[in-house]
Amino acid sequence: MNWLDNALNTHSTAVLLRAKRAEILAANLANTDTPGYKARDLDFSQVFNQAKTGVLATPASTHRRHFTISNDSSLAITYRIPSKEVTDGNTVEKEVEQSAFTENSVRYLTSLRLLSGNIKGIMSALRGD
Repeated sequence: MNWLDNALNTHSTAVLLRAKRAEILAANLANTDTPGYKARDLDFSQVFNQAKTGVLATPASTHRRHFTISNDSSLAITYRIPSKEVTDGNTVEKEVEQSAFTENSVRYLTSLRLLSGNIKGIMSALRGD
């Protein structure tokens, strides 16, 4: 089913990675007032490219192109550098996080719609519509 992998892989990968980034950004927003909390983010482009080249593949996967995104150590998660001086050690800038979360959500929905369109196209082709 290599053709099926090719048809769905890009958008399914994007959806999974966007969901992981949403978790990270939500944690930042939830810790806006937590002293010492360091804001983090996922370098989507880097991780997406790693996923496409198989760098994130896990040895225990059932297929050579399967990968996991649950292990944060395999992801390009970085700490944000605040644009202003912080006194309590918290680097979360609420406006920056809200903007990043909104942008990520829009891109997540776009990837989800594209994935859904691919699935509908495949189903239509299989049915002979």
